[in-house]
This record gives sequence, structure tokens and C-alpha cells, in this order.
Amino acid sequence: MSSSSTSKPYKIAVLLCDTPLPAILASQGDYGAIFEALFRNALREAGGPETEFVVDAYDVRNEMVYPKDVDQYDAVLLTGSAASAYENLDWINKLVDYVRFLSKDKPQIRLIGICFGHQIIARALGGECVPNDGKWEIGVTEIDLTEIGQKLLGVSTLVRDPTTHITSSRAGANLGDILLTAHGIHLLRFCIQNLEQMHRDHVPKVPPNFHLLGSTSVAPNQGMVQLYPGASPESVSPADVHIFTVQGHPEFHKRITEEIVKARHSTGALSDELVGDYQRRADWRNDGPGVVGKTLWEILRASREKQQA
Repeated sequence: MSSSSTSKPYKIAVLLCDTPLPAILASQGDYGAIFEALFRNALREAGGPETEFVVDAYDVRNEMVYPKDVDQYDAVLLTGSAASAYENLDWINKLVDYVRFLSKDKPQIRLIGICFGHQIIARALGGECVPNDGKWEIGVTEIDLTEIGQKLLGVSTLVRDPTTHITSSRAGANLGDILLTAHGIHLLRFCIQNLEQMHRDHVPKVPPNFHLLGSTSVAPNQGMVQLYPGASPESVSPADVHIFTVQGHPEFHKRITEEIVKARHSTGALSDELVGDYQRRADWRNDGPGVVGKTLWEILRASREKQQA
């Protein structure tokens, strides 16, 4: 690739799988704008060099519109949705087929799935999405990361006292570096990231040829990656990642989640108990831009470097 082509803006196609609630749409824009803000905030938090990028949004739900020239994009991202990924609807079935097409025929393009997008990718590539017995997961939630999740997300270890909220130690700490004594018991856990959640469907198992990134007690598959052929999970790097998904919402922040919780509480979809628990965690650290957003940029940059090699 020529040096001029490496300086071209990064291009990300965002497949809009839903429209935000009116209050969110008025204040934050559509999900294309919300994800553009995520990528911009991730760059700001990382403090790296200024990076040009373009987000193009395609309404795959209401208009069933897709990129005419998908080869121009570094990545295609599937957003969240209030719909269920297992529904037999024309727009969902078309999206499932499109994911299969991209995965097989356009391997140079990174695929990113967020919440509903994570579930669609699982359904398209050998897994399934199912209702989670009515169990909601909402608001900032701690996710236990696997070893490959720690490597890709750049977080090493966290020690957590169940009675308090403690921020994570970052790269440089190793498992066993930190111990916390609570009531005479040493508590040590694999690292945790905090991510906004809003779902009651989930992917119960990791599809074939994917690797798990993390888990919670409510949803055992909180994210997954598919690596390029020949890549090793033991020495994984962002350049190895073909497909990256998370069940949570790195693009959400407190104001967005508050509006959704308020709306769903008013209809009775969320109980008083669930809302109270959400409010208890509402001001916890959110690792959306700083951890997940940073990792997405590392994957995008690595894809350009790989093309140059």
C-alpha cells in the first residue's frame, strides 16, 4: 500500500439496527452519531495522535439499505437494537445473510458487533441467541475477563471488595500482584471491565471458531473474537482480530442509559428492584471509550499496518 493510502481517513460503516428513543435522538443523535462520539472520545482518552475517520450510517432496519461499495471500509459495525436477534423478520434475516457474506467473502474488513450486533454475529456464524429467562442486565456492570480478553483489552488484574467499588489496575500489573483483605479473606479475581448493559436476550455459548472475552453471572458470553487463520490465542494481538463483539454498550453513557431505564420502567418492563440496583451502580466507572473504544482503534490501526506489510 502506498504512503498516501495509509494517510487516508479510517472509514467505518455503521449498520443502524434501531432508532434511539426520541429524547436520546434529540440530544445525542442517531446511533451513527453516538458511535462517532464513541470513536472520538476513545481517541481523546487515549491521548494519541490526531486521527481522521469517517462514520457512514446505513439504516438496515427501516430502509434495509447496505453499503454499495463495502470494500472502501476498514470495519463494519452492527449496533444494538430493541429487537431480538432470533426473530424471523425480513430485515433481521437479511442482516444475518450479510454478516455471513462479509465474514466469508470480505475477510479484510473487520466486523464489530455491539449487543444486538453481537447476537446477530453469533446467529450468523454458528451460534444462537435466546431469551435469558426474563433476566435483565442493565447499567454499568462488571465483566470478568478471560486471558485473551485481558490481552486484547489491555487490562491486567483487578482486586474487588464486594462491599465497595474499586477501580482496576491497568497494564503493568500481573495476576497475583495485588491482594485485598476483607473480613480476613484474601480476594483475588481476574481483571474486570465495567460496561453499560441493556439486554435480556443473550448468546449462551461461544460459537465455533470464536474465543470468549468475558462473562458475568447473568450472561456467560459477554463478548468474543474470531481470529485470522494462523493466529494463536496465546500470543494474540489486535492485528489477529477479524471479528470483535461485546454484549454490552461501550457507546452508552449515563445520560443515554438513564433515558432507556426511565422509559422501560414507566412501561413496567423494568421492576422497581431492577431500577434501584441500576441507580446504585449508575456512577461507577464506565470503560466504554477508555477500554473497548481504545481496543477498537488498536484493531483498526493494526488492520492498516497489516495491509502495508
